[in-house]
Amino acid sequence: MKEIKFSLVYRDMWQSSGKYVPRIDQLQKIAPVIIDMGCFARVETNGGASEQVNLLYGENPNPSVRTFTKPFNEVGIQTHMLDRGLNGIRMNPVPADVRQLMYKVKKAQGVDITRIFCGLNDVRNIALSIKYAKAAGMIAQAAMCITYSEVHNVEYYVNMAEQLIAEGADEICLKDMAGIGRPDMLGKIVKAIKTSHPEIPIQYHGHSGPGFSVASMLEVAKAGVDYLDVAMEPLSWGMVHPDVITIQAMLKDAGFKVPEINMKAYMEARRLTQSFVDDFLGYFIDERNKYMTSLLIGCGLPGGMMGSLMADLKGVHAGINTYLKNNNKPELSTDEMLVMLFDEVGYIWPKLGNPPLVTPYSQYVKNIALMNVMAMIKGQPRWGMIDKNSWDMILGKAGKLPGKLDPEIIELAKKNNYEFFEGNPQDNYPDELPKFIKEMEKLGWDRGQDDEELFEFAMHEKQYRDFKSGMAKERFDKELEAAIKEKYAQSEVQIPDIRALKYPNAEPVVSTVSGRLLWELDFNEVSIEPPHGKHFKQFDMICAIQTNYGVEPIGSFCNGRIVGVVKNQGDLVRKGEALAYIEKD
Repeated sequence: MKEIKFSLVYRDMWQSSGKYVPRIDQLQKIAPVIIDMGCFARVETNGGASEQVNLLYGENPNPSVRTFTKPFNEVGIQTHMLDRGLNGIRMNPVPADVRQLMYKVKKAQGVDITRIFCGLNDVRNIALSIKYAKAAGMIAQAAMCITYSEVHNVEYYVNMAEQLIAEGADEICLKDMAGIGRPDMLGKIVKAIKTSHPEIPIQYHGHSGPGFSVASMLEVAKAGVDYLDVAMEPLSWGMVHPDVITIQAMLKDAGFKVPEINMKAYMEARRLTQSFVDDFLGYFIDERNKYMTSLLIGCGLPGGMMGSLMADLKGVHAGINTYLKNNNKPELSTDEMLVMLFDEVGYIWPKLGNPPLVTPYSQYVKNIALMNVMAMIKGQPRWGMIDKNSWDMILGKAGKLPGKLDPEIIELAKKNNYEFFEGNPQDNYPDELPKFIKEMEKLGWDRGQDDEELFEFAMHEKQYRDFKSGMAKERFDKELEAAIKEKYAQSEVQIPDIRALKYPNAEPVVSTVSGRLLWELDFNEVSIEPPHGKHFKQFDMICAIQTNYGVEPIGSFCNGRIVGVVKNQGDLVRKGEALAYIEKD
């Protein structure tokens, strides 16, 4: 009886749904419950864009990664991250020394496996990461970006797997990022790899957007796959991944050995995840990502892009219709524009050398298609607006394209006096760590445990600077407030206290009288706000209210910690108003 193990892609569940990922305190809550579910051999804890996202809302990703991986490490559940090869864990290429440091840092932080992919499936971009990962003691899982075209057939992927294994890959992952890999094709790929290399573990990662993934999981299981990536409610399905309950039931019926699911823990994990959505993450989840669509089959775009794609369309829709109206032409609906864009992606994709439509190349192809659609609506020719990043892809600076460029594109490059690059892409990006070390010394910034702060600065320079200055947190708070207002502006419901919405799992500390607020006094008798996370026992004095008859103490109604302060020092408050929010132990 063949055993199939499950990996919970908890990071990707969030990033395929919306913009942000859970905070460190939320990850700390969910980890033991995931463990209690008892059905996961692996959990995806970090990587991709998640650490950049931490910085964007003002949180240091390093303690976040350590906190989330630790409980899994302690019970023997393997942790894994997503790694973009040449691009590391950002959107653009990374110097070799920074790439090398990444694996040392992530291993020290408790990450067992790195899933390395190249958006162009260029083995050269993966090979160096395999070398660095293994030297750092990590398991190097090499991923093949699955898509569907004349170029991307069974033979293509089997040959790629052979090259990756020859480069030292410990495992192979079929990364079906758009979920458009056909089940029969995927089964044949897995069977061929397993026939030649039965000792190599294979993991399948398939998004549920166009609807193939459940059938694909059954096919790859029959072909010998070892691990399947799954999700769980309330974020499973839609543009995310199939739910572990469905996949477990299907495989059990097919005669596979699969782990049992502790449903009590599943429901608690489901409840906690929903509470994170309700906290703040839900304000950045596009409703369209909750639904599946077969429209993705034709264009091949990953479902996680639908949010940004629709935002792009929204941005140009009004302008295009104004142009059409002024020129006495019929206006276009959003759906009509969407179909035009999907058709254009399908048309230009082979002309651009069939890059797998995965981050960042899916964005580049989509951007070119959108510019073409806008131009053609105005009666102008295609290819008039191609950005620098897209040209770098076309010219080979980031790697070799799987297919052949159309002569029209080659001619356009020559017309612009652009040169094609034939060498190793890493050669375009020289080492930079000494520069960052020197600046950290100058600024007095600590390089961090295991050089993790140095790594974060070098990997996400702009976002790290904004995090250190406090600008990121300030910007995020404004973004959250605007998102909350926008949501409630669309309904007749009165906008609630925005700060209260940030703490849905906490209860307010309310003023028992009217007066002027005084937070606790320090030894200089200067009133200070309680720090975020400060713990109080029941009946401990949290603050005081200065009234016209004296000082009225406000005690804690429970054992718990402050998670948010609503009123500032010296504010005039009324009886019954919330002063802070406290979360019970």
